[in-house]
Amino acid sequence: MSGQQRERNAAAALFERELELATAEQAVRRLCGHATEGRDRLGGLLLYSGEAGHGKTALLTELRRIAAEIGQCTVLFARGSESARSVPFHVVRQLLQPALAPLTESARQQLLSSWYDIAGPALGIAPPSGPQDPQGVRDGIDWLVTQLALKSEPVMLVIDDAHWADAESLAWLTAFTVRLREMPMLVVLAYRPRELPDHTPAFQDLVKDGRSSRPVELRALTPDAVAALVHAAFGSKADPPFCREVWAVTGGNPYEAVELIAKARDRDLKPTEESAALLRDLGASARGSGLVARLERLGTAATRFAWAAAVLGTEISPELAASLAGMGPAQGAECADKLRKARILTGAGPLEFVHPLIATAVYSAIPAATRTAMHGQAAWAVTEAGQGAAAASRHLLEVHPDHDAELVEQLRSAAREHLAVGAPDAARRCLERALREPPPEEERAAVLYELGCSALLTSLPATVNHLKTALALPHFPEELRVDATYRLSQAYAHSNRLEEAAEVVAVQAARTPPGPGRMRLQAAHYLWKGIQIEEEDAPARSRRIAELADHLRGRDNAERALLALRAFDGMLRGENALDVVGRVEHSLVEGRLATGMGWTNTEWGFELPSIIGISYAYTDRLDAAKEMFTEAVRAFEISGWSGAHLAFAHAFLGLVHRRLGDLEVAETVLREGLRLAARLGPGLPIHWDGTCLLIDTLLARGHVEEAQAVADENGFRAPYSPAVVLPDAACLAGRLMLAQGRTKEAIAELEAAGRRLEERGRHNTLWAPWALDLAIAVAPEDPERARTLADRAVRHAGRFGTDTAVGEALRLAAVVAGPEDALRKLDQAVGHLRRSPCAYEFAAALVDHGVALKRAGRAAEAADRLREGLELAENCGASGLVRTARAEIGVVRQEAVCQEAVREEAAHGEPVHGEAVHGEAVREEAGPAA
Repeated sequence: MSGQQRERNAAAALFERELELATAEQAVRRLCGHATEGRDRLGGLLLYSGEAGHGKTALLTELRRIAAEIGQCTVLFARGSESARSVPFHVVRQLLQPALAPLTESARQQLLSSWYDIAGPALGIAPPSGPQDPQGVRDGIDWLVTQLALKSEPVMLVIDDAHWADAESLAWLTAFTVRLREMPMLVVLAYRPRELPDHTPAFQDLVKDGRSSRPVELRALTPDAVAALVHAAFGSKADPPFCREVWAVTGGNPYEAVELIAKARDRDLKPTEESAALLRDLGASARGSGLVARLERLGTAATRFAWAAAVLGTEISPELAASLAGMGPAQGAECADKLRKARILTGAGPLEFVHPLIATAVYSAIPAATRTAMHGQAAWAVTEAGQGAAAASRHLLEVHPDHDAELVEQLRSAAREHLAVGAPDAARRCLERALREPPPEEERAAVLYELGCSALLTSLPATVNHLKTALALPHFPEELRVDATYRLSQAYAHSNRLEEAAEVVAVQAARTPPGPGRMRLQAAHYLWKGIQIEEEDAPARSRRIAELADHLRGRDNAERALLALRAFDGMLRGENALDVVGRVEHSLVEGRLATGMGWTNTEWGFELPSIIGISYAYTDRLDAAKEMFTEAVRAFEISGWSGAHLAFAHAFLGLVHRRLGDLEVAETVLREGLRLAARLGPGLPIHWDGTCLLIDTLLARGHVEEAQAVADENGFRAPYSPAVVLPDAACLAGRLMLAQGRTKEAIAELEAAGRRLEERGRHNTLWAPWALDLAIAVAPEDPERARTLADRAVRHAGRFGTDTAVGEALRLAAVVAGPEDALRKLDQAVGHLRRSPCAYEFAAALVDHGVALKRAGRAAEAADRLREGLELAENCGASGLVRTARAEIGVVRQEAVCQEAVREEAAHGEPVHGEAVHGEAVREEAGPAA
C-alpha cells in the first residue's frame, strides 16, 4: 500500500470521529501540556471499543501523532495478534523493548534494580535463571514502567487489538491500571467488544464495569459520511444512489467502505446508479471467500506466500515466509510485492497484513492439513533461527498429535522456558499438548509431574490432580517420587486439606527406605498433622515426634527439619521454653538457616523456616525472629515471589512487631500482608493468619471497632481455619467479643476453644489465652471458677517459663484475684515483664499495677507506675491504654488535691468545700477543652 493510500484510509476512518479525537487530545494535553504550565501531570485510562474495521487503529494512530506534535511525552505502542495470543508477554515486550533497546546492559540493570533478574527474562533482555513467580514478574514490570514515567517524560502506553493480547500481558496491564492516577501515565486501549478473551476475566471487568473509564464505542459511519468518502474519491460525478449503495454494501464500516471505493476506482466503475448493482459482488471480494478468490488470482506462489505469512502471524520476516512457502528469497520478494499491490500485505522489513480482517480470512482459507504442516515447518524454522523452544511452541501447539517423542521433548523444553519468564499458564498449555501427543509410556509420568509442578503457584487443584495421577503410574521415576509426594502434600495443605496432606506423605514414608528421603516425608507428615486445629490424638503424635527428634543433633537437613517441628510442637504445648529454643538452635547452622533450607528453597518449602521464626517469636527471642522474617521478606522480593510467600512473610514479621509492642508498625506490615493475600483469593491459610494478627494488634491498640471491621471484611467467623493460626482463632474471637461487651457469647466461644485445646495438650497461654480471658468473663457470676481457671493458666505459663508468658498470665490473673493477691500478682508481673522484650504487655502491667496501688491508697507509687505505663503505651501506639492511663493519673491527681485541701482545712480551721475542690481538679486535669 502506498503512503498516499495509507493516509487516505486513515483520513476516511476518522470521519465522524471529531468528539472522540477531541477527548483523546484533551487527555494527551493533561498528560503532557500541563507540564509546561507547572501543573501536575495527570494520567488515566482511555478505552475505545469497536467492531473490526470501525477505525480503532486509525484513531490510535492519530492519537500518537497528536502526542508527538505536543511533545514532552514518551509513546510506547503495541498491538495484540490473533496468532500470537499464546506467546507470553508478547505485548509487554512490544511496549517496552523499544524503550530499553537504546540502553546499555548496565543502564538496564540500574533502571530495573533488584527486579532485573526477575522481570528481565519476561522482557527479553536477560537470560532466564529458573522458575519465576508470575506475581513477582508483574511487580517487576510495574517497577520498570513506574521508573520510566517518573524519571523522564510522562508515558503514554497505546495498545491496539487488546482483545488479542496474550494472557500474561493482560494480567499485568489489568492490575497496573489501578495505579494510573498515581503517576504521569496515560494508557489507551482499543478492542473488539465481542471478542474479549476468556483467559483474563479481570480484563473483561475492567472494560465493562466503567469504574476506571467508560469505554468510547466507535460506531459505523452514517450514509452522509460514506457519501463524503465517495465524493472525495470520485468528485461530483458520484450520484446519490451510488453513494447509498456503497453504504448499504459496507454497513458503514469505514475499512470496508474505503476498500470498496478503491476497488471501484481500480475497475473504472462509473459512480452512478447504473454501476451500483456491481458494488455488492465487488464488496464481497474484500472479505471472506471473495478475498480468497482475489488472492488466488494472484497465482499459486503468491497464495502460498500469503499462507506462510498468515501462519507466522506477526513481525513477519520475508525470508522466513519465503522459506516456509518453499521458495527462494528472490521469488519471495516478488510475491511480497504482488501482495502489497493487492492491498493484502504492507511493510518492507517485517511484513504485516493491511488489516487483521485480511489476516484472519487468509489463515482460515488455508486447508487444514496444509495449515498444520506449515505450523510444523514454522516451528522447525523458528528453532533453526535460534529463537528457542518457547518461540516455536505456538506453532507446535497447532500440530496434530502423532506419537512424536521429539515434539514432546520440544514442548517440555518450551514449558521450562515459559516457567523461567513467569508464565506458568503457557507452560501448562505446552505440557497438556505434550500429553495429547502422547509421550512414550515411560515418560508420561514425568510429563504429568512437570505439569503438576508448573501449576503449584497458580492452581492448587490442578497440581493435586496431576501429581496424584503421575504418582499412580507404573513408570514414575523413583528419583522424583519423594519430591512429588512432598509437593502434593504442600498443594493439599495450602488448599486447607491438611488431613490429606498428612496422609499422603505418611503412606509414602512407610514405603520409602530409611534415609534423608524418608525423614523428609516424616517431617512433612508431622508438620501437616501438627498444624491441624482439630487433630485427633495430638498427644500421641507429639510423643512420636519427640521419640524421633529428641536424640537428634541436626547433622543434616532431615534431622534439622524434625528438630524444628519438635520445637514448634513444644511451643504450642507450652513446654519449657529453654528446651524449645535449644531444639530451634540445633535446627540451624551457626544461628542461620542451613543451606538447602532457605526461604526460597523448593525442597523443604518455606514452612520450616516459618515455624522456626514463630517458635522464636513466642519464646522471647524476638531479635532472632525479626532477623529471620526480615530476611524472608527480602528473599521473596529478590526472587520475585510476590504471592502467598511474601504475604506470609509480612504476616509473620507483623507478629514480631506485635510481640515487640511496635503496634503501629505491626498494623502497617499486617495490612500490607493482607493486601498481598487478597490477590490470591479468599479462604486460604494466609488470610486467616493475617486477619487474626491484625485483629489482635488492633485490640491491643484499643481500636475495637476497626478490629470488628477487619473481621467482617475478611470473613473472620466460625467455622475457623482447619490450620493453626496466630493467635488461635477461637480464642481471639472470644477476646474480641469480650472487648465489645458480648460476655455470654465470649464465654461460649472460649469454653469451646478450651475443650479443644486441652484435649490436644496445647497449653501455650500467649498463643491461646482462652483460660485467662474466660476467667475474666465468668468472674462476676462465678469468682471461684475464675480463680481456678486463672491459677491453672499461671501454672502453665510458669512451666513455659518465659518472662512474657509468666508476667502476662499474672497480670490477667490479678483481674479476678482479691485486692491483696492482685497487688502481689501485679508486682510480680511488672518484675517479669520489665525483663521481657514485649513492650505492650509491660505497659499494660504498669497501668494495671498503678490502678491497684491507687485503690490500696498508695497514691505516690500509683502515680509513678501510671506515668511510666503512659509513656510506654504512647511509644507502643496503644491509644486505648493511653486513655486509661491518663484517666487514672487524673483520678490520682484529683484525690491528691482533695486530700491536701482537707489537710489545709484541718490545719487552719477554715471550711473548705471538698466537692468544689474536686471539681476544680477535674477541670485542671481535663485542660482548656473542658
